[in-house]
Amino acid sequence: MKKHLLFVAFCALSASQVAGQSMSFQFDGPVPPPTIPTADVPTAPVTVSLDSDVYRLIDRYAIKYGSDSVGSSLHTSVRPYTRSAVVRLANQMLADSANLSAQDRFNAEYLLRDNWNFTNQANAAYNQGRRPLLKNFYQRQSDLYSLSIPDFTLRVNPVLGLSAGKDSETDGLRYVNTRGVQVEGTIDERLGFYTFLADNQQGVPLYVQDRVRRDRIVPHEGYWKDFKTVGGNQYDFFTARGYITYAATKHISAQLGHDRNFIGNGYRSLILSDYSAPYFFLKLNTRIWKLNYQNLFTEMIADRSYDGNGSPIDEVYRKKYMALHHLSFDVTPTFNVGVFESTILGGRSFRRDSTGQNIPGSQRRGFELEYLNPLIFYRAVEQHVGSADNTVLGLDFKWNFKRTAQLYGQLMLDEFKLSEIRARDGWWANKQAFQLGAKYVDVAGIRTLDAQVEFNYIRPFTYQHEDSYTNYQHYQQPLAHPMGANIYELLGILSYQPIPRLQLVGKLFYTVQGLDRTNDDGSIVNYGGNVLLPYDPRVSEYGNSTGQGNRTRLVHTDLTATYQPRHNLWLDAKLIVRRQSYTDLATQNTVYPSVALRWNIAQRLHEF
Repeated sequence: MKKHLLFVAFCALSASQVAGQSMSFQFDGPVPPPTIPTADVPTAPVTVSLDSDVYRLIDRYAIKYGSDSVGSSLHTSVRPYTRSAVVRLANQMLADSANLSAQDRFNAEYLLRDNWNFTNQANAAYNQGRRPLLKNFYQRQSDLYSLSIPDFTLRVNPVLGLSAGKDSETDGLRYVNTRGVQVEGTIDERLGFYTFLADNQQGVPLYVQDRVRRDRIVPHEGYWKDFKTVGGNQYDFFTARGYITYAATKHISAQLGHDRNFIGNGYRSLILSDYSAPYFFLKLNTRIWKLNYQNLFTEMIADRSYDGNGSPIDEVYRKKYMALHHLSFDVTPTFNVGVFESTILGGRSFRRDSTGQNIPGSQRRGFELEYLNPLIFYRAVEQHVGSADNTVLGLDFKWNFKRTAQLYGQLMLDEFKLSEIRARDGWWANKQAFQLGAKYVDVAGIRTLDAQVEFNYIRPFTYQHEDSYTNYQHYQQPLAHPMGANIYELLGILSYQPIPRLQLVGKLFYTVQGLDRTNDDGSIVNYGGNVLLPYDPRVSEYGNSTGQGNRTRLVHTDLTATYQPRHNLWLDAKLIVRRQSYTDLATQNTVYPSVALRWNIAQRLHEF
């Protein structure tokens, strides 16, 4: 622990020293738009790490400058985005420099500094450190150490996340203590690599503790253990993410890694979100003409074992698999539609007794090789091999108009039967979800004032399946909406950048969800909200409606002011005010103010 504290103190001191140097840097005039690699040369698809604050900026300018044009190659329905596509977008912004505000120019230059290794001006003035530290460090403002020579680039940065706050529902300090490193680079322009390693200790407010106790997980993370006190409210875990990428051709790339992915244009995703722990995956992406086609093959954790204290046992956990493909088409330069299909597999193999009845086998199925076919209907494969896998499908769309607004949505079909839908009798297996949202940039002509409104509706039992091997979760965390199912939600986000280095963001979530009830004997009455439970037994075959069960209403507000004194160093002041009322339980009121210092790391959010 003493070593950890010394390391944190050293990082904080270094950050302050470097911040002071960077603040003295001033531009002598407009920065010329950097050149970018020619479109005929494949570039390693290194990606921008998933960070809601950074992606909100990118999406803002994708609306204003056209994300799906051939020039930008930025396809916003699948995330993370490639760094080369973000460079093209920033270059388009600076080409329109006469119409840029000071904030917009600052953001464009930030995006270029952060992705300098995908321009042809690695030592351009917009990223050159004025006074490098010990000659070899911070030669570029964006990186502690960087190297750019023919056929090889390297970026090394420290990671630091320190926050402290006071929860009105609990005693003691709530905190996050993260220290780590990230390394990124390219080889021969075609091969890219990235790794993120961090050690973490965390004390969380009561509403997050409730989620940890219910699901026996730390949100967004994998293996964890109690910190200081067994069964307490502090947790210790190690975060590891990384990948290698290869640009096979100008239009086709492959990525092998351990990380998260996100599909959709909304704040939430009903298809695949970045809420759960990282997982192992192979991703193939084809971007040609007006088409973007992505194949994703993953290995995930189905379930874990625990000791007598409820802590996870360090052993090889039981595995499950997912295959997903998403095809989108640019109908026009501003209107895009997509279709997707995914299947979760890893359930039991069966043998039959003398009467022809299925008997559960002693072995679990591995990955079905037929799902590796990149151009096939997964439901047909499922029927062909005689499996009971969990297949979901649906569509999404996005429409940008007048370079100021975007309308987007998703429809997800888990299971449905048309005759039962028409009957309107609440059949449990009609499991669907939909999303509808809108974004509006420069509201009422006010520069950098942006708004987003989104509605999500998820029927009971959606994402549930017969067991943990085929339900829509990984490491006991939902793969889509973080609150699961049996829910409808309205959320709003308002962001404003009054000066270049300051971001103000307000979020409001209004959620109605039906939670499960517990009988006197400890058994759970399944109303279809917790995706970790099997759908059998369930409360009823018919008469099911969204919000049934222990109906809860949640109002969650988050007000955050973020100041960036130097590149990727953020100071946050945050206030969370939360009220959750239940049918069966006492109302929980939470006031949680906090401050944070972040260096090359995103905010750790608990928005459920």
